[in-house]
Amino acid sequence: MVREKVRVDSRPLQWKCVESRADSKRVYYGRFILSPLMKGQADTIGIAMRRALLGEIEGTCITRAKSAKITHEYSTLVGIQESVHEILMNLKEIVLRSTLYGTCDAAICARGPGYITAQDIILPAYVEIVDNTQHIASLTEPIELCIELQIERKRGYFLKTSKTFQDGSYPIDAIFMPVRNVNHSIHSYGTGNEKDEILFLEIWTNGSLTPKEALQEASRNLIDLFIPFLQTEEETLHLEANQHRVPLRPSTLPDKLVKKNKKIAVKSIFIDQSELPPRVYNYLKRANIYTLLDLSNNSQEDLMKIDHFCLEDVKWIVHILDKNFGIQLPKKKF
Repeated sequence: MVREKVRVDSRPLQWKCVESRADSKRVYYGRFILSPLMKGQADTIGIAMRRALLGEIEGTCITRAKSAKITHEYSTLVGIQESVHEILMNLKEIVLRSTLYGTCDAAICARGPGYITAQDIILPAYVEIVDNTQHIASLTEPIELCIELQIERKRGYFLKTSKTFQDGSYPIDAIFMPVRNVNHSIHSYGTGNEKDEILFLEIWTNGSLTPKEALQEASRNLIDLFIPFLQTEEETLHLEANQHRVPLRPSTLPDKLVKKNKKIAVKSIFIDQSELPPRVYNYLKRANIYTLLDLSNNSQEDLMKIDHFCLEDVKWIVHILDKNFGIQLPKKKF
């Protein structure tokens, strides 16, 4: 019986962005490599990353429009060049970036004659427009057009149906996926059984996220999905009815893990698993704070410098860290 020699590769994996460009405000491209990988690993990672990039990242879209002047979706309005249907299609193309959780309201209120573009949308502070020049409508007469809008942040896509028409408002098809396309390819090198692989990832986004941001977001979401498998059966938590992942509640973490190596345990817990409000979680993520270790390395003064943060948010974070993890967040950095 001949036994094959088993090769153990101890070299650390490294990733690199080899190309990055913005073809327009709504088309970003990035090309990344990950190596060295053993035979078969590149395909495993490439398939998983492609699915995560296309299906696990949230985006922000306009999902509903309402105006007292609109009688039905296929009507026309005097003094407006486009039909109502064309206006709704133009609203569908608006690309937004936000830290929104759930839904919020926005509005358009403009007077003609002139062109209505994305910059005429009145938005809350936590939502921004990627391309202000996106066209909405052309007013040919001195009339006033006011449209109420509903904005949502989700993942996947939303298709309007006849049942979604209500209160004189009109639903808009929405593609929440900020990643428009992903390709992965594999390059092998070496000879015989000593072959290694390089994974190439190409990512196109709509501009609400850069390809690098999308890659990191998808990676974190994949990690969240696999975390339950790192627990023993006795430590497995029950899924809450309205959640899609198993959160690691502080009270259920193994005491021996925390006591043995507190730093490693804190590093393994992501901020969305620490009972923080979703709004606070989104702001922290925008500030590149992903784990409790990242959070504990900041002072209260540092957190107050984060955009849209208020004193109540900081007090809530201090309370959660102290109550559940015994972490004292200093007021100022020493």
